[in-house]
Amino acid sequence: MQLTEEQIERYSRHILLPEVGGKGQEKLLAGRVLIVGAGGLGSPAGLYLAAAGVGKIGIVDSDVVDLTNLQRQIMHETADLGVPKVNSAMTRMRAINPDIEVRVYPKKLMADNAVDIISDYDFVIDGTDNFPAKFLVADACHFADKPYSHAGILRFTGQAITVIPRKTTCYRCIFNAPPPPGAVPSCSQAGVLGVLAGVMGCIQATEAAKYLLGIGELLTDRLLVYDALSMGFRTVNVARNRKCPLCGDSPTISRLQDEERPIACDPETCDCYQNEPGN
Repeated sequence: MQLTEEQIERYSRHILLPEVGGKGQEKLLAGRVLIVGAGGLGSPAGLYLAAAGVGKIGIVDSDVVDLTNLQRQIMHETADLGVPKVNSAMTRMRAINPDIEVRVYPKKLMADNAVDIISDYDFVIDGTDNFPAKFLVADACHFADKPYSHAGILRFTGQAITVIPRKTTCYRCIFNAPPPPGAVPSCSQAGVLGVLAGVMGCIQATEAAKYLLGIGELLTDRLLVYDALSMGFRTVNVARNRKCPLCGDSPTISRLQDEERPIACDPETCDCYQNEPGN
């Protein structure tokens, strides 16, 4: 791939970095990242990856833009109310950078489609907002052998970890299984500081860029915890669990399955499940 004069100017601040340079920018342009959830986490991740020149970005989300989203989901605007999130996300990312290809999946990620969608990408960003969706992403990435960045946010706290399947600690090594329905409140129940989503989504975008470039030290085998109230970051070392049901010595999970709904609800009307991606 040969960078054009316009691309050299657009990505000049990347090219000036010895760790990136022209060859690194070409890697980004050839890179493919899937973002599951065009919400609080997926919004900053998508915007920065688009600006960085990641050549192909996929967005999975079945939701439409709601007024309550606009406090933190910066890919969407007031004029987008009622518009599918994947459409407004694609519009914003393409407006930032017409170099890139944006592919949209206006559907829920489910056990019967997850591996097929994920397999077309180099790296996956989990921007979902409930436990069943997060465990599905983790399991699908394991079976598709795709690295991914997990992040979660609630109130004033965020956490993140990067997983390289079969090589590093996976999501189930730490959390094993979803909590009982209703045991952990959602953002719609407990609230979330809007800018917290931006901090954690940017961390996920950073991990994706580092992976594509092959530079730095990924956030593997370490859970990063951020407390916005104290402005404190800490990392907790986490080891692979030999009894992990997904990647352990004797795994019990051999195929994808859709987990139980996060709360006892009407599947036709429940926002927290039908509109699963996007904190």
